[in-house]
Amino acid sequence: MSARTSTGGSFAPLRQPVFAVLWAATVLGNTGSFMRDVASSWLMTDLSAAPAAVALVQAAGTLPIFLLAIPAGVLSDILDRRKFLIAIQILLASVSISLMTLSYFGMLSVSALIGLTFLGGIGAALMGPTWQAIVPELVPREDVKGAVALNSLGINIARSIGPAAGGLLLAAFGAAVTYGADVASYILVIAALIWWPRAKNADDALSENFFGAFRAGLRYTRASKSLHVVLLRAAIFFAFASAVWALLPLVARQLLGGNASYYGLLLGAVGAGAIGGALIMPKLREQIDSDALLLGAAIITALVLSVLSFAPPQWLAVVILLFLGASWITALTTLNGAAQAVLPNWVRGRGLAVYLTVFNGAMTAGSLGWGAVGEAVGIPATLLIGAAGLMVAGFIMHRVKLPTGDADLVSSNHWPEPLVAKPVAHDRGPVLILIDYHVAKHNRTQFLHALDEMSSERRRDGAYGWGVTEDPADPEKIAEWFMVESWAEHLRQHKRVSNADADLQSKVLALHIGPEKPVVRHLLSINKPARAT
Repeated sequence: MSARTSTGGSFAPLRQPVFAVLWAATVLGNTGSFMRDVASSWLMTDLSAAPAAVALVQAAGTLPIFLLAIPAGVLSDILDRRKFLIAIQILLASVSISLMTLSYFGMLSVSALIGLTFLGGIGAALMGPTWQAIVPELVPREDVKGAVALNSLGINIARSIGPAAGGLLLAAFGAAVTYGADVASYILVIAALIWWPRAKNADDALSENFFGAFRAGLRYTRASKSLHVVLLRAAIFFAFASAVWALLPLVARQLLGGNASYYGLLLGAVGAGAIGGALIMPKLREQIDSDALLLGAAIITALVLSVLSFAPPQWLAVVILLFLGASWITALTTLNGAAQAVLPNWVRGRGLAVYLTVFNGAMTAGSLGWGAVGEAVGIPATLLIGAAGLMVAGFIMHRVKLPTGDADLVSSNHWPEPLVAKPVAHDRGPVLILIDYHVAKHNRTQFLHALDEMSSERRRDGAYGWGVTEDPADPEKIAEWFMVESWAEHLRQHKRVSNADADLQSKVLALHIGPEKPVVRHLLSINKPARAT
């Protein structure tokens, strides 16, 4: 693809034919998924009127994403993403075929509905990180942010169409036809993925295996302070905001006196509001920063919860859910964009998987918690409690600022290849890297501070241990050391160092004195030979 400058604004990524086709297929697929979810949520209110049981459907759909998103992120980084996505679509189609069949013959039970919803959640868990990770493959680099925004817009177009269409199909033809429409949508998505002319992955001698990639992803997550902030903000917001999603079927049926079509209309209003919010958000971002947007989303969501608790007229509930949709898309795109901005390409799938784990963990725990509270104190009181908690949490978390994401995370490739007398086996390790610096006494404090900043970079890119030592005979001689689990992982580390990391290392090197650069040594463990018997 050409590296031209994007001139088409928010819709520039749609000029790329592959992205446009897959985006349209995704909208259709998500529309079918929302139709299925409407049918499942409404059928559960027929099978059981208990708030905890209804909330359990929401939890069954999000719990697998909480449990499996990180392994899914690893798989998205090491497998052929096109084939992986096709396999997932087949799994999801099988789930909807089972729901359709059981519903048609009147054999759908509470346990079957929850179990199949859980299987659908497994498919969603496997698919989420991969769909997001393929975006840089489909559009030029300058259009990646626009493509991410369009993906969010596409989800909410589906949210505005799917629930309403699902409610109408459910009311007119029953659940079996609604589930059948979902099956048809998966067929279209599979066809688009088969058509995608994706180049085969080139053989890479440094390709990661599952468990090594899993450990590398967790190390990066542990060491990335910027990602920690995003995860904290997401967990707090979605734990409180999940109250509306967990209880909305009961709000529609019990508080507002609606039927399946009205429930679909409510969800369609959320989707329509999200589309409107996505369209005006570029203007909002020119006026206010991400933290203010997230605070505004919390306030609006809390107000919507409060109004719903008083059982407003049906028409008013539809109107206020338009505002809920706008606030929801604001929170989703703000937090997702912040996560994308702090993740380099090599760990993008795994990092986004951690974000999705936190998001869905908060939604799952919140759904179960709000369902239990609803059982104890009733739906109106639960909505008010959720609103108050979200409002207070929004103002407290506003003090924890989101990262700006300005760092250049493109690989710098500035580390020279390590010198070796003979080739080293890739699985040999661990590896100890020693870097000897000479630092003047008056620069020692400044140097150690800069080196401490660099410790996070070492750990993010693959080190599992890091430290600083000094020579007691000459305190101006300082050695930095870090441990990497294998020779291959250290070679990968060479490729992972970004331009932002290079700038940080330049600050450290500027405080090194001497005619030559710091000496770098690579020390490999020696396996002791077995003793003769």
